[in-house]
Amino acid sequence: MTAMSMPMEYRQASADFDRFLLDARDIAGLQTTNQAYTMVQAVLQTFRRRLDLEEAILFADVLPPVLRAIFVAEWDVEEPKMPFAGRIAMTREVQSLRPDHNISPDSAIADVAAALRRNIDEAKLDRVLARLPAGAADFWRA
Repeated sequence: MTAMSMPMEYRQASADFDRFLLDARDIAGLQTTNQAYTMVQAVLQTFRRRLDLEEAILFADVLPPVLRAIFVAEWDVEEPKMPFAGRIAMTREVQSLRPDHNISPDSAIADVAAALRRNIDEAKLDRVLARLPAGAADFWRA
């Protein structure tokens, strides 16, 4: 029996995440990758609250390993599913995560979407978004 080699996405996970975080920082006009991390985490959590478990797993599957881990971390699966709302309301939700340390701009959702699309297979993402509730594809429009 031969051992399977480690998939490149895991071997490259840290470098890929660093590149994504730099893109998110630069697109959003933030000063540090720590600020970008908080914004990314908040955007992922805001999106996750609008999915049921099956939908979230479908979405997580298109994310690179580190973003996938952030997406599912500290998930309260008992939390009620929220509807997709207007961009302004969902942006305020993003900005409410750790508000003393969160300087996510009003463009945070679009900024993270742009960074994500720059760093993953967009066609695969769009195929998955088409299977998710109405509002999912709009959420990830850059």
